[in-house]
Amino acid sequence: MRLIERLLPHNTKYDFIRYRLVAFGITAFLIIGSFVSIAVKGFNFGIDFAGGILVEAQSTSGPADLHAMRTTLGGLNLGEVSLQEFGTTGRDIMIRVQRQEGAEKAQMDALAKVKDALGSGYSYRRVEIVGPKVGGELVRDGVLAVVLSLAAIAFYVWFRFEWQFGIGALVSTFHDVITTFGLFSITGLEFNLTTVAAILTIAGYSVNDTVVEYDRVRENLRKYKSMSLYDLLNLAVNETLARTILTVSTVFVTVLALLFFGGEVLRGFSIAMLWGLIIGTYSSIYVAMPMLVYFNLRTGKDKAEEEGEGGATQAAP
Repeated sequence: MRLIERLLPHNTKYDFIRYRLVAFGITAFLIIGSFVSIAVKGFNFGIDFAGGILVEAQSTSGPADLHAMRTTLGGLNLGEVSLQEFGTTGRDIMIRVQRQEGAEKAQMDALAKVKDALGSGYSYRRVEIVGPKVGGELVRDGVLAVVLSLAAIAFYVWFRFEWQFGIGALVSTFHDVITTFGLFSITGLEFNLTTVAAILTIAGYSVNDTVVEYDRVRENLRKYKSMSLYDLLNLAVNETLARTILTVSTVFVTVLALLFFGGEVLRGFSIAMLWGLIIGTYSSIYVAMPMLVYFNLRTGKDKAEEEGEGGATQAAP
């Protein structure tokens, strides 16, 4: 730990706030691009939201032959069928079949065809059939969860600091969330309930990083009464830079392990988290902090002058 601490930058004096206009331009581009992609391309919804059949099968006779399975299931005329290997043994396969025309009986018939086609060489660990009504409810609940989390974050920061900080935290967290949505829309990665969990985690991580920096700003407002707000914000970012790098690096390594060794089930979650770490750190430094420059955020000197003027007015005959 001491070796890591020695490698971290200390007493830095980088002028982060200087590049705020460039950062705001990048932020606007990412947000607008995300909205455009979502409106035009949409999402590649998984079984959770789109409905369909999900089967986790395990080969009982060694590693599964994905090519043979695709050929067999592709000839059943069930529409889109996708197979993904997960785990480390090569025996575990995730099978997704698009929702069939008809009621629940049509889904059960399709499931029976899949099992008959694969034969007795596979055991089935999980089978899920999600209807369109359930999928629609999950979409609505997922959106509601994200919106309520953003509102709660803004209220918490406003309650703990001042309203200016609440707006900055809300904008930066919204930026992180909407660009993560945009990432899944642009890349076509499967969007499912695990992705929603990752987005909520990103929002929590982002606001935690922002609150640490805001707390240092508030502390410096009391400590450096004659320092300009511009220099004070730069100082706050530089003073928390080592902590930010250490936190991001630690979580980044952990998420990389999930990405490479967690299997297909955690792939979308891991990619979302990696993106969230990068974009969340960026927004805390280049969105949440520079926004305070444009608010009427009083420094210690301003408060002292106001109190002095108020005392002089009261003392006047």
